[in-house]
Amino acid sequence: MKRTILSIIAFTVSFYALAQEVKTRLKPADISRIPTVSDPQLSPDGKWVAYTVSEVDTAKDKRVAHLWMQSWDGKESIELTHGGEAASSPKWSPDGKYLSFLSSRDSKNGSQIWLIDRRGGEGVKLTDIKGDLGDYEWSPDSKKLVIVIGDPANKGKEEPKTPKPIVLDRFHFKQDVEGYLQHLHQHLYLLDMVTKKLDTLTKGDKDEESPVWSPDSKTIAFVSNRSTDPDRNENSDIFTIDARPNASILQVTTWKGPDRNPQWSPDGKLISYLRSTSDADYMMYDQNVLCTMDIVGSNKKVLTQQLDRPVANQVWAKDSKSISFLVVDDRERYVASVNVNNGKIATVNKGEYGITDIGTNAIGNWVVQKSDPYTPAELFALESGKLRRLTFHQQAWLNTVNLAHVEGFESTSVDGTEVSGIILTPDSNAKKLPLILFIHGGPVGQDEFTFDATRQVLAGAGYAVAAVNYRGSNGRGLDYCKAIYADWGNKEVKDLLGAVDKLEKLGIADPDHLGIGGWSYGGILTNYTIASDTRFKAAASGAGSALQLSVYGSDQYVLQYESELGVPWKNADKWIQLSYPFFHADKIKTPVLYMSGLKDFNVPTIGSEQMYQALKSQGIPTELILYPNSFHGISKPSYQVDRLQRYVVWFDKYLKK
Repeated sequence: MKRTILSIIAFTVSFYALAQEVKTRLKPADISRIPTVSDPQLSPDGKWVAYTVSEVDTAKDKRVAHLWMQSWDGKESIELTHGGEAASSPKWSPDGKYLSFLSSRDSKNGSQIWLIDRRGGEGVKLTDIKGDLGDYEWSPDSKKLVIVIGDPANKGKEEPKTPKPIVLDRFHFKQDVEGYLQHLHQHLYLLDMVTKKLDTLTKGDKDEESPVWSPDSKTIAFVSNRSTDPDRNENSDIFTIDARPNASILQVTTWKGPDRNPQWSPDGKLISYLRSTSDADYMMYDQNVLCTMDIVGSNKKVLTQQLDRPVANQVWAKDSKSISFLVVDDRERYVASVNVNNGKIATVNKGEYGITDIGTNAIGNWVVQKSDPYTPAELFALESGKLRRLTFHQQAWLNTVNLAHVEGFESTSVDGTEVSGIILTPDSNAKKLPLILFIHGGPVGQDEFTFDATRQVLAGAGYAVAAVNYRGSNGRGLDYCKAIYADWGNKEVKDLLGAVDKLEKLGIADPDHLGIGGWSYGGILTNYTIASDTRFKAAASGAGSALQLSVYGSDQYVLQYESELGVPWKNADKWIQLSYPFFHADKIKTPVLYMSGLKDFNVPTIGSEQMYQALKSQGIPTELILYPNSFHGISKPSYQVDRLQRYVVWFDKYLKK
């Protein structure tokens, strides 16, 4: 009897251990278990990193962010905020006494600034401001905050029971999420941390953003478009102003394209900033270069032109002799640095992964946010060019799933263009699988060696899933990006089809079971591709369009259209040429699943409705899925899951026959 009991116990333990090791493929519902780790902020003493972690609250069907702290030695992790109200934008006071953040808890006026005392205790609400409180920054002496505040709707009064008519007179009159644009602006304000007095720093009919303090706490640099009509160009410039009411403003850049993201050198002698390569009123196909100037705007230098790659997130070294920054380069995003005196650029850390944020503090600690194909973003210390992992928020759910195999591939288009891509397969040795070509949006962006939940779910359903950086993508140089200027749906389609041809030759893709899909410009390219080639047996076009002639005035891209294509009444042939998926809808034989958010002003629902109707009229199998109260980026967790489930069901129906 004793031996039997021991045998049962041993069997139970071994069965439990075996059950613990069983992993499943990633399924649509699993994406709600993935936390988002972001916004790392190093404490002045270098002992802690504050950051945010957002997780899905299934009961409220939304993501809620909270503040965490991770010790620099990696031994201690503390959640600072809790509950149903989100907390975001953590920032340390430079004296190290406080951690500030934004939250709408206990407020009728939206997000406010809160403080947590480092010595302990609950958070205390610092502001009660009417208006849209956005960005804010501590002065280096910890005595003041500069705050970006948007004009309140209805002048801060309650919305009337019967809303007033919307009166519009702006050239650029609508924007996704923001809705219809009237004459509301955002300005800079100063908050005294002792008296709690709020002073107006800027005002008028322009907008100010991205404020940063000089090291002596006397001056603030900021970004503004102060041209006659900012709706008709992207000419943002950098300005400085003394940190006191009624101070005069000094313009320090004059480039006709956008200048942005000013950063003071620690010694206060220089300002670094990002500048476009183009000085056109609008240029979609562009990339930032890193520049420096002295504090009155003279002695400007372009430091990264020779890279021919987009740069971002520049951060000064504590000795003011070099600047580190992120480089977008052929499926990777890496850290580099430049010597501000001789212009020499060096790679700091690079690999088949993406570093998406970087920060430092006064004592020279460096923290980055990094993702790879098998791990969503976590935080790492960057020490002597090497990474040391600090956070492990993804590990619990990763221990329960088997992820798809990910590797890069290269293909050649019919016109000889070399194109880079990424392929996901259920296993590393998988062959002749049904393929889904899932296309990234933008078009200016790139697919990287970072975690991709959508493609992982599709691969988990038994598909090979391809990501292709077609011409128009960044990371391959300015000429590659600009290649599709005023020529949409031509070179990109050649690149997409060339990638499919290559995957067929490699034996990965089954040529008789091909699918295609994407969101935004990925949805647009889906329409272009299935109107050009009938090889695809199923498609999913999300937030796309095809009758480009009809979107003028219905979306937010009027400035791009007039700059790149000309107005329709003077250049109708060009607009009709770029609308070929609609005017050649009779050539489409592919069953298509169309999707859209009903509040999308980026690529409005009309684009999906028109193609749905065109296919329906011809008897081509099609469905139209509309997500209520949703903008261009579907943010409601249950809708995100629903979208993935519908992808799988639709592709299974037509590709697994």
